[in-house]
Amino acid sequence: QVQLVESGGGLVQTGGSLRLSCAASGRTFSRSAMGWFRMAPGKEREFVAASWSGGIIYYADSVKGRFTISRDNAKNTVYLQMNSLKPEDTAVYYCAASRKDRLSMLSEVDYWGQGTQVTVSS
Repeated sequence: QVQLVESGGGLVQTGGSLRLSCAASGRTFSRSAMGWFRMAPGKEREFVAASWSGGIIYYADSVKGRFTISRDNAKNTVYLQMNSLKPEDTAVYYCAASRKDRLSMLSEVDYWGQGTQVTVSS
């Protein structure tokens, strides 16, 4: 049984930083894509960032230059470093993983974490 467990969410002021972690179990994802999505109140879940096994990384335009995704395959873990946070980054952040080595849209997600709340105060 595959599980993705996020940690690291919380409350931060505008301009602050947070680091999210997602530890996977039940399957090795070293040759698969892992990433992050988020869902803000009243909005649909949206893509944030993804890391493919070949070193390919994608970011949503809204987070480019502020967020950094990384992964530690030995720990089966993916991270999201979020800097220069803005109130519009407030959302529940979900870890996501794919059986395949591509991840950039909701339809490509095979596994979801339970989500972690990130709140950015103005």
